[in-house]
Amino acid sequence: MSGRRSSDPPPSARVRALAGIAGAPGVAIGTAVVLGTQTLAYPRRHVVPQEFETEIGRFQDAVAQAQRDLREVAAQVGDRRAETSILEAYLLMMGDDALADAVKIQITEENRSAEWAVAAACASLAGRLALVNDPYLRERSHDIEFVGERLIRAFEGVPSPRTIPQMDGPSILVAHDLSPADTAALAGQPVIGFVTEVGTRTSHTSIMARALEIPAVVGVSDATQRIATGDLVVVDGMRGAVLVRPGPEELKAAHARADRHHAHARELSEGRDRAAVTADGVRVQLRANVELPAEAVLAREQGADGIGLYRTEFLYIDRASPPTEEQQFEIFRKVVQAMGPKPVTLRTFDIGGDKFVSTFPLPPEMNPMLGLRAVRLALSRPDVFLEHLRAMVRASAFGDVRIMIPMVAGLNELRQVRALLAQAQEEVRARGQACADEIPLGVMIEVPAAAVLVDHFAREAAFLSLGTNDLIQYALAVDRTSRSLAYLASPFDPSILRLILNVIRAGRDFSRPVCICGAMASDPLAAVLLLGLGMRDFSMEAAAIPEIKEALRRVSLAEAEQVAAEALSRATAEEVEACVAGAFAPRLCDLLASES
Repeated sequence: MSGRRSSDPPPSARVRALAGIAGAPGVAIGTAVVLGTQTLAYPRRHVVPQEFETEIGRFQDAVAQAQRDLREVAAQVGDRRAETSILEAYLLMMGDDALADAVKIQITEENRSAEWAVAAACASLAGRLALVNDPYLRERSHDIEFVGERLIRAFEGVPSPRTIPQMDGPSILVAHDLSPADTAALAGQPVIGFVTEVGTRTSHTSIMARALEIPAVVGVSDATQRIATGDLVVVDGMRGAVLVRPGPEELKAAHARADRHHAHARELSEGRDRAAVTADGVRVQLRANVELPAEAVLAREQGADGIGLYRTEFLYIDRASPPTEEQQFEIFRKVVQAMGPKPVTLRTFDIGGDKFVSTFPLPPEMNPMLGLRAVRLALSRPDVFLEHLRAMVRASAFGDVRIMIPMVAGLNELRQVRALLAQAQEEVRARGQACADEIPLGVMIEVPAAAVLVDHFAREAAFLSLGTNDLIQYALAVDRTSRSLAYLASPFDPSILRLILNVIRAGRDFSRPVCICGAMASDPLAAVLLLGLGMRDFSMEAAAIPEIKEALRRVSLAEAEQVAAEALSRATAEEVEACVAGAFAPRLCDLLASES
């Protein structure tokens, strides 16, 4: 008969190691405060036609109240621009016409009270987004849930489902999820770390945590059940690990790791505003990949030389009709002004494929990733695409704007987009609206056919941008969302290096700028290899910029070129990676360790 021996510690005292996703870097050690997950209570009442106008009016009042509440939170945040920008995005979502239309349909066609209509509309929109493979768009489902909760709480008589308690000492906040408003409201509280059950690195909670420089681990299954208020907790935001009730040895190791991270972060912070220059004085541009206006602010704070990729498809998700030109223009203008005078590259919408979007009725396809998506979809709807381009053209009056086309496979696509861009410029000028005299039009090289014919693209495009995520997927025939095949999708594969080198050479031959904006750019070893291949312009997640800047400062161009030449002679991804790591891992060990 088995059982717990008297010498064993009680279950509540045993150390637990919980795995999650690294949301924001750093190591925090503190006492857990667990927020309950009570369901938001609201009346579910059927209404009759005579009440429709009243219910719509109640919804409009709730929107106004929720926006006032959120502005109060923004005022508490003060001049921290990244956090304020995220809250402004929520204000826009609350007042979105598409959401209002969905709520009105719930009221007038489903005969639901305003509170119930908000809950149903948001649940429907969020549920559809949660099913997509694209992580950026999937994370927007949580944003819609947050907006729905804030709106319902704004109705008179609906109690808040939870309150964040006052904390006396260094605390680790544990919750199912935290909205940016919840996170911002913690200003002044001694919260030193976050643990949530849902979320990814692209979620607003993670972005806020990075802006506040608070270590966070997200996506920890059943965290609110496995951690109790009062537990001592270690949050490791580099490894995506949470240690509950650590012993003396674990605590000692955690404190040492926290000290190393603080010293490393301080060193990177001190060099944040310095130019990215190799050890032998070669200047490199480090730009940011962003999706939301708030991330543009973060990019500037991380020392970005501009935005190398601004994703615009979030504008089109969960809408019954496309966003208006004015709505798009206002967002693009904010991003351009936030980065000014540094350049901003706006990518035309890359939707279709695995990116669910209700704006366009897409045909069912056996393989949507190879179907009507990105530039193909845009050219099939020139009316919608022209509005998109006009908004970009107008934003060019406020700073250095470049436009980039995704998923281009043939020159005819580039030529058609160029003609539409010229038409958009003519229409903007005819209205008397300001715009730049010239707007560079470039292409993303992410389809193997474009990489093979890159010399032709380099003749006609103003610049080339390597989208290595999709290039790897298509060149190696590996679904990049498949965990079982992830080991095959290596950026160090020799075939990928040869395609990249082909693009770099074409850019050099035709005097065209070449940028790389895939995840490969944010890997220190890969970045040094790319430098040796001839890359001088990188774009990556803003948080990675200080580390890549530091990695490039530690190597000379001459040695990077020598190692790249050796790597090109290798036959497998493993051999290439071993070649690069053997040369550079010893001097980049602290940067590489911060990722693990």
